[in-house]
Amino acid sequence: MSASGMIGSRRQRAGGSAFLRWLAGSVAAICLLPIVAVVLAAVTGGADTITHLMGTVLPGYAATTVLLVSLVSLGTFLIGVGAAWLVTMTRFPGVRVFEIALVLPLAFPAYVLAYAYTFLLDHPGIVQTTLRDVTGWGPRDYWFPEVRSPGGAAVMLVLVLYPYVYLLARAAFLQQSASAFLAARALGSSAWRAFLRVSLPMARPAIAAGVLLAVMETIADFGTVAYFGVQTFATGIYTSWFSLADRGAAAQLALCLLSFALLLAVLERSQRGEARYHGAGKQHHRMPPGELRGWHVPAAIVLCGVPVFFGFLLPVVVLADMGLGSEQDLTSRRYVGFIRNSVTLAGVAAGVTLLAAIVVGFYRRLVPGRFSLAAVYVARLGYAVPGGVIAVGLLVPFAAFDNALDAWMRSRFDISTGLLLTGSIWLLVAAYMIRFLAAALGAYEGGQAMVHANMDAAARSLGKTPLATLRRVHLPILSPSLLTALLIVFVDVMKELPATLIMRPFNFDTLAVQAYRLASDERLEGAAVPSLVILAVGLLPVILICRQVGRQ
Repeated sequence: MSASGMIGSRRQRAGGSAFLRWLAGSVAAICLLPIVAVVLAAVTGGADTITHLMGTVLPGYAATTVLLVSLVSLGTFLIGVGAAWLVTMTRFPGVRVFEIALVLPLAFPAYVLAYAYTFLLDHPGIVQTTLRDVTGWGPRDYWFPEVRSPGGAAVMLVLVLYPYVYLLARAAFLQQSASAFLAARALGSSAWRAFLRVSLPMARPAIAAGVLLAVMETIADFGTVAYFGVQTFATGIYTSWFSLADRGAAAQLALCLLSFALLLAVLERSQRGEARYHGAGKQHHRMPPGELRGWHVPAAIVLCGVPVFFGFLLPVVVLADMGLGSEQDLTSRRYVGFIRNSVTLAGVAAGVTLLAAIVVGFYRRLVPGRFSLAAVYVARLGYAVPGGVIAVGLLVPFAAFDNALDAWMRSRFDISTGLLLTGSIWLLVAAYMIRFLAAALGAYEGGQAMVHANMDAAARSLGKTPLATLRRVHLPILSPSLLTALLIVFVDVMKELPATLIMRPFNFDTLAVQAYRLASDERLEGAAVPSLVILAVGLLPVILICRQVGRQ
């Protein structure tokens, strides 16, 4: 190659890198915007608002949120780790079925599960009505657990979130060598003691990551706690914004929730410290599963079957029965509009989020350094920010911009521009991208590990620019990972509720909003129909996960 050709090729690569740097920086800035806006709005909201909140609702919000986090952490840990150990390290009838079935509750949004169990367990529900008919008791003659309570909300969240812990714990147990466990057994430890002292600590990082995911989903949940009347930070933000029209209070509550979420992530990381696990040399012997006998067999079947039954099978039957008894018609023009709105939002948001993940991930690979590392870190930060916080963080600055622009246009040209950005689909898509970019980036980076560095070097030696290398080399290889990322974000957007409720355009409702509205009006049978559609869509990524589990 001539000198001029080499110089031209270098300029092309430099130009491509500069363009990617600008794009990655823009994505990181968009992800950082709601956090900065919430902090500024909370600080400028005045001390009177936060003082009033601290004297009234803030202690209750904090106590309830901490209670929910504690219960969900404990429940997901016990069910997820216990089920993962049983299906990985033991053999009993039906274990192959349970390996896959234990993932199925992940398809349910927690608020849909809440609708099903309220219909089943509430005072006019099937269970209590049958109990009164059989016993002849009156409403005051017996005690029955209240499903609409913090405990009921925790149970709903545990049933749909334990698969996070199960999947990561199962993967960790599969990767462990039998050497350490067998050494503990040889030194006189029982199987239970060896599990607690050896296997569980080695799987701790994966388990902690799964529990942290469940906790993040818990503090971000709005649909379940709002329907059950449980007052948390998430419901407080919505109430302050809409019912009280107090944006200062909403911003300060959003800052409290954001601080709580980030504190949990930092505490987990600092508590882990510098702990590392290293494999025992080159020899990796997977521990042979033990055959269960006697009473251990039915116990294992019950322990694995209970979360599947209550987390998937029973709710599906209840929702189907509710849907058949409703007057909702999925083929009606109104419901076709809900489906069209949901699919449009989810499709556009999934595409935009995937493009953002490709930009940030590829730039990190192309130009390793502090800037690209910071862009990736900020992009991942969105998953720790609840949807309600993102909504407030975007609406506050863009509403101020729209109002300022409208005032300027009125004074100069006597023209009202209205709200150009606030309440638009594109601002809602930006909120989805911020919220779910971490999931898309994780799927993209997982596939990117398959692209060897020699492929990049070969493309550069042939004079390909970074963008041409991405288009001609990376994307064809990464197509399965990209499809997975696209599907995950699509389904997450279909299920998302708090940001959609706060930011959706006027008269632009989705299936999730319709289900929430019908349930809020106590029309549970009607809410079952959009809930079943959301569940059916949510099964798509779960099927992919189940196929992966089956191959393993």
